[in-house]
Amino acid sequence: MNTPIIRLIEKKDNPQIAKVIRSVLEDFNVPKIGTAYADAALDCMFETYNKSSSAYFIVEENDRIIGGAGVAKLDNYNGNVCELQKMYFLAEARGKGIGAQMIGHCLAKAREFGFEKIYLETMEYMTHAQKLYKQSGFEYIECALGDTGHYSCPVHMLKTL
Repeated sequence: MNTPIIRLIEKKDNPQIAKVIRSVLEDFNVPKIGTAYADAALDCMFETYNKSSSAYFIVEENDRIIGGAGVAKLDNYNGNVCELQKMYFLAEARGKGIGAQMIGHCLAKAREFGFEKIYLETMEYMTHAQKLYKQSGFEYIECALGDTGHYSCPVHMLKTL
């Protein structure tokens, strides 16, 4: 068994990461409307993040994608804020510290891009993820920032970089 590696997404990863994200969302019974499940970007993740001030990382183990996360400027928001986006891991990747490593990669990239704050949205019952976000310095905020289109995600968090 190889140690999981975290690397930037490549075009060839598109089908696998789309499948991983949809699978995780289905496992958690996340609504298919108003969440990442409905995002057109899921099928073209490389292209979506292949632009300035944007990056998506893949976690690969034994030549198989087991998760990913990215950062990009927060949509429809007037401020120097990015969003932690599409951070999902298959069950086999959870509880191994990969999430903390991934957040570290994303925060470093957000700082490199010059963002001042990083925002995220999640589901109320994704408590393990929220614990990880809090450990990484995110704090709960009352309302959504920008307009991500994820109106079914009621939990909003923010961190100053």
